Amino acid sequence: MALVRTLGLRAATLLGVLLTVLVLLVVTLGASGFSDRILTAVINEEIRGLRTSQATQSRNPDALEAALEVRRAELIEFYGLDRAWWQRMPDTVFRVITLDLGEARTLRSSEGSRKVSDIVLERLPNTALLLTSSLIITAVIGMAVGVKMATRVGSKIDRTVSFGAAISFALPAWWTGILLILLLSFTFNILPSGGMYSTPPPEGGFSRFFDLLKHALLPIITLVLVSVGPYLYSVRTMTLNVAQEDHVLVARAKGLREGLVMRQHILRVAAPPIVTGLILSLVGSLSGSILVETVFNWNGMGRLYFEAVAGTPDEGLIVALTFIFTLMYVVARFVLEVLYLLLDPRVRYA
Repeated sequence: MALVRTLGLRAATLLGVLLTVLVLLVVTLGASGFSDRILTAVINEEIRGLRTSQATQSRNPDALEAALEVRRAELIEFYGLDRAWWQRMPDTVFRVITLDLGEARTLRSSEGSRKVSDIVLERLPNTALLLTSSLIITAVIGMAVGVKMATRVGSKIDRTVSFGAAISFALPAWWTGILLILLLSFTFNILPSGGMYSTPPPEGGFSRFFDLLKHALLPIITLVLVSVGPYLYSVRTMTLNVAQEDHVLVARAKGLREGLVMRQHILRVAAPPIVTGLILSLVGSLSGSILVETVFNWNGMGRLYFEAVAGTPDEGLIVALTFIFTLMYVVARFVLEVLYLLLDPRVRYA
């Protein structure tokens, strides 16, 4: 019961954070007049569709226009445009949650839809592919190399990897991506320089999947290179700190095997902060995905964010992506709370 109560409190806190961000978004939308513009665009699009569908059937243009104006008045009342923006706040919050933010100005989905929800949800799996793949690779390398470094403090491999970790920490993601394109695409012609598929895309499920993986390699390598250094060094530091605690010295004094000491007395204690660093690095990589996806022309949410901001700003997409990124952060933090409590039962929250 204590675990369930603690998780419930943490979930309520994070939900409060999400709702606070939503309210701030809604206030910004309303005070700036953007909420009115979104709803007006939705109404105009529906009226345009009705005019197109009825134009060939109606023989009286004046009667058609009168009927459309009546429908427009009904829609204005339905969407609450006859009320002040603060009176529509609950409806606006619901629209942001459901991504019902009208249509994009210039961007479209691969099927030609201009709906904000269709465009965002189409790009979401592409970003998830990059982030989850790079996270798994970073976790495996960071754990293996970081723990190995902690057992050989001051050795040549420790100094070399520590130096490489410092370089990795200083590498800008966009610069690393451009450098990899120059080396692996233009110089050695090993991997494609960008995009998600070849032109034209291959036919067949396996060939298409293999082509997608080939195009995903460079952006994944870029994300791993800029994140693995800091993570493996933090694993090394946390493992080394735990290895110097009294209970580890006692375990070694009892004559326990070094592998058992590492698994039961070091990694078990160091696991919560190690997992914390991994989850937070995932959240931090969301911002890096904007530049990486733009450099590699990868059709994910990061590139979509850049396209929505650059040129003619597309407010609907910006609001939707801001909410999605905030939601991903809240979900990641909740997963972190669950893992922290499961890995370290000593933790008790007030």
